[in-house]
Amino acid sequence: MGVRCPECARELAQEQRTLQRETRAAHGGPRTEVGRRARQWFAQPAPVTMSIVAVTALVGALQLLPGDLSAQLLYFFGFSLVEPWRFVTYALVHAGVIHFAFNMLVLWMVGPAIEQRIGRLPFLAAYVISAAGAAVAVAWFTPMSAVVGASGAIYALFGMAIGMQRMLGRVQPTLLLIVGINLVITFVVGGISWPAHVGGLVIGLALGFGIGLVHKRMRGDQATKSAWLVIGAVALVLAGLFALRVVSVL
Repeated sequence: MGVRCPECARELAQEQRTLQRETRAAHGGPRTEVGRRARQWFAQPAPVTMSIVAVTALVGALQLLPGDLSAQLLYFFGFSLVEPWRFVTYALVHAGVIHFAFNMLVLWMVGPAIEQRIGRLPFLAAYVISAAGAAVAVAWFTPMSAVVGASGAIYALFGMAIGMQRMLGRVQPTLLLIVGINLVITFVVGGISWPAHVGGLVIGLALGFGIGLVHKRMRGDQATKSAWLVIGAVALVLAGLFALRVVSVL
């Protein structure tokens, strides 16, 4: 039986690893362990939905540390004029564990089906625009209130689900019941931002009916491109409404 020197064995192992990396790269595979893990993450059915949940959970954990993170990220009309990131960051902080848990539960339940239907990037864009749009509704109806939580974006997902189901088939009665009960709670229980909830729902309905119509008439890349037009149009309308609100208070 032959005997190999340790150095020769290490060199052979290194050559094999290099050959494996080159082979994976040649076939479009990731070259590093981080790349492989990233590919596994995005290979799951709804990576954007789960990424939003993960980021929101991380920010929620940071809220437990000393300091007032909510104050730095919440939405307030006056602050948003010079700190525009608040249009989105307020959706990452919550008023408590129950508030966080409910929003993330609904996101986990409703988000994947929408993400798989319209695509990852359009879903992410729709979620961000919905959160920003709910903040615009707050600016119009309760401009002196500070708002935290993903509820506006979550209601938008409800609206998108309703709109897309209506355009592509039949709306599930259970979905309408859940939305109706939550709207009642919005107006009955104190301390809830009704403009964020109702505004998010209206934005979601606009996105859902628009994207649903596109998917009803088109297929493939054409449907995706047209869905982007719907998302862009809603974003432009919301930007215009916010600009009009700013002008109205100057």
